[in-house]
Amino acid sequence: MKDYLGEIELYFELRGIPESSQESHRRRILAFILFIQERHTSLGNVTENDVQQYILHLKRKKGLSPGTINNYISSIRFFYTHVLEKEWNAKKVPRMKRIKKFPLTLPKEEVLAILNATKNVKHKAILVLLYGSGLRVSEVAKLKISDICSKTMRIRVDGAKHGTNRYTILSETALHVLRQYFREKRSGLPYQMDDWLFPGQNHHEHINVKTIKNTIIKLRNHLNLDKKVSAHTLRHCFATHALEDGTNPVFIQQLLGHKHLSTTSMYLHMTSKSLMGIRSPLDTEQKERTS
Repeated sequence: MKDYLGEIELYFELRGIPESSQESHRRRILAFILFIQERHTSLGNVTENDVQQYILHLKRKKGLSPGTINNYISSIRFFYTHVLEKEWNAKKVPRMKRIKKFPLTLPKEEVLAILNATKNVKHKAILVLLYGSGLRVSEVAKLKISDICSKTMRIRVDGAKHGTNRYTILSETALHVLRQYFREKRSGLPYQMDDWLFPGQNHHEHINVKTIKNTIIKLRNHLNLDKKVSAHTLRHCFATHALEDGTNPVFIQQLLGHKHLSTTSMYLHMTSKSLMGIRSPLDTEQKERTS
């Protein structure tokens, strides 16, 4: 086991895979290894049939979605080919067909209700960055003080998904809340520009992602909002509302850090057509008759 784990860690380091991705791969690989060990099979003797049985286990016993199972397949394939040095047959272990579902978005009024219901100024600063800048939860958690630039009104996002770096916009409202947060929570305390913007209980570590997610859950329940509302919903709302305001999808793609424009274009299906000035042909016909 130690040898296998060591090879995994070495590969991660050589490839320069972001820590967030490492954690996900590591968790899925360890779950697969545990499954194999429970079947009293040596890792060196793992076959495609073992992989197939594990995928069926994830589908039938765990009830995981096709998208989540595909993530497991990616991690297992890495382990199977790079660590066990076995040949992968994609025809025998196919990726599952996904049914695309539109993510949940909220009207601006409900987003503002969430922000206004946030009494803790630190939590409020985090939420206005999620919605005002379209950041991922992990990206907000790992922001450093130096990443915020009030002169250019930009936020630097280092080591984002897929190992990319980018800039996104800094909202004037978010800047105001951030200054309030500094006055109330960090005034008089020594800090360096490379310190975490939102430290956790241990000030040498950034705030835990779960803390941010739990904050949204509490607010969602307090406001009796849809149970599917999550911290990531605010990022979806940023994209949808920016489109409704007339922002070019290419710019939104860059701000969100999407690899492909097709990912951003999904939000076009979720916008309020009335806000984009599109009229139904039926309404146009009725208007011509009455004029």
